[in-house]
Amino acid sequence: MGEHLSSLWLRVQDLRWRRIALASFLVLFVVMAVPPLRRVVAAAASRVVLVVVSPFAPSISGFDDLPQASKSIDNPQPSGAPLVFLVKEVQADWVNVFLPIRPNGSTGWVKRSDVKLSQHDWRIVVETGSHQITVYQGANVFLQEPIAVGKQDTPTPGGVYYIKELLKPPNPNTVYGPYAYGLSGFSNVLTDFNGGEGVIGIHGNNDASVLGHDVSHGCIRMSNPGITKLVSVLPLGVPVQIKST
Repeated sequence: MGEHLSSLWLRVQDLRWRRIALASFLVLFVVMAVPPLRRVVAAAASRVVLVVVSPFAPSISGFDDLPQASKSIDNPQPSGAPLVFLVKEVQADWVNVFLPIRPNGSTGWVKRSDVKLSQHDWRIVVETGSHQITVYQGANVFLQEPIAVGKQDTPTPGGVYYIKELLKPPNPNTVYGPYAYGLSGFSNVLTDFNGGEGVIGIHGNNDASVLGHDVSHGCIRMSNPGITKLVSVLPLGVPVQIKST
């Protein structure tokens, strides 16, 4: 996004969400190879997550044999949200996950034995050319509405991402509106913004006239009633496909 989320906002005080955060859960959201209507969720209690950064599934029993290829990621995140990953595939004892790091689309492997599986059936499709967001629950459209996206010099990057955190601005009357979802992706143009890393997000707005236009630093702006409706139902880890033109 260009708009830096975690430096500006307070964690959302949703009771169900806080129970997960206080348990320091690592949540992994699985997307099956043949798109089913349900996504599998895997959760593990771990304060530091070790990820093997490799395009291939590890053939070892642990991480110690690959010190140069492993990366540790703190859980919870700096915002207080539990660390989440979107799962790309599962191979035997390993889970291949998308990582919330640069470059966009980075993946790594975590041990399957460290997670517990559950399910959800949500997904989001963003079409920047038609300025539209569609939220699906299973095969049904839950919400569809116009959005604003990145300007020509700071475009919203296309790709597959996921919701990594839910944040609440201390002032709902700013450009961010009442709520914001931080995504796992980053601006391809801005390496930093307002002291942050150029994370992209989906959030509300303080000017509905911008919807349907290219106005942001890369974030997706939607209506305040729309994002408030999503906050009441969406879990973390929902896959977000951004189709850019």
